[in-house]
Amino acid sequence: MASDMPEASVQNILDQDSLKWVFVGGKGGVGKTTCSSILAICLARVRSSVLIISTDPAHNLSDAFQQRFTKSPTLVQGFSNLFAMEVDPTVETDDLAGPEGMDSLFSDLANAIPGIDEAMSFAEMLKLVQTMDYATIVFDTAPTGHTLRLLQFPATLEKGLSKLMSLKSRFGGLMNQMSRMFGMEDEFGEDALLGRLEGLKDVIEQVNRQFKDPDLTTFVCVCIPEFLSLYETERLVQELAKFEIDTHNIIINQVLYDDEDVESKLLRARMRMQQKYLDQFYMLYDDFNITKLPLLPEEVTGVEALKAFSDKFLTPYHPKTSRSNVEEVERKVHTLRLQLKTAEEELERIKS
Repeated sequence: MASDMPEASVQNILDQDSLKWVFVGGKGGVGKTTCSSILAICLARVRSSVLIISTDPAHNLSDAFQQRFTKSPTLVQGFSNLFAMEVDPTVETDDLAGPEGMDSLFSDLANAIPGIDEAMSFAEMLKLVQTMDYATIVFDTAPTGHTLRLLQFPATLEKGLSKLMSLKSRFGGLMNQMSRMFGMEDEFGEDALLGRLEGLKDVIEQVNRQFKDPDLTTFVCVCIPEFLSLYETERLVQELAKFEIDTHNIIINQVLYDDEDVESKLLRARMRMQQKYLDQFYMLYDDFNITKLPLLPEEVTGVEALKAFSDKFLTPYHPKTSRSNVEEVERKVHTLRLQLKTAEEELERIKS
């Protein structure tokens, strides 16, 4: 039965040479950035070039690699084929700036269509990325809600275009007249704006077709073995199915293992709680590649630490069993003797 289960690692992603887009997402605080960074490092070993993009406004990519990244692809130190960039998923006002009066016009236009500013910004970023020749692009996405909105961008742009066409039919050449008044007809005219939006829509529709192709795109869900994270993962998997985006990998982070001898009642209780949710993950996603990662005593930051931890992504982690049974029992007897001695001394002190 166990042999029928998918491999407990991300090796299947590395083996799928056709993959162009790899999304990494999940609930906030589960270690998405660390996982996406390590996944990018693993991919860089088997691909000609890899770009990792952070679309999370918090931008932890710079912290993970301990290197400053910007909205332009930057080579990650210690690599010759791994690049990183951090993109703000909102339109920059400088990009739409014009003469006084025109700013408010475009601001009002953006606000009239919820999400259109993010959609246009995302499309611009994809347009830029498509001009570059990266073998694989990894997205370190924002928490689940933002990620789902990102996947709705093609529909948002479609809605925005329809709304502009409706405004055009209702108000005729008003926008052209205004742009002529400000002497900005070529840049901000109705046709120029519609042209830009249509151009972005074409880009995002083309990319959207690629996103729905399981040969080109996959989504890796990152979570921790707790109720809210299980719930959020299920919601994410359901939404991805609705958007026809392939997902068959789950990374369960921060798992407590019974390494050596855990005597803490708190840790024991946490292990039991985690095991309950781990069982549910395996029951719900029996056809997924589930990778379990141990909770570490320290943060994983910096290229060397990320590289060292990457082994756990490819080979299932097993707790250390360095001591033999005899040594283990002898150690426990020694501990109990010390505890007994301490208790006897405490008793003598109380009696006296």
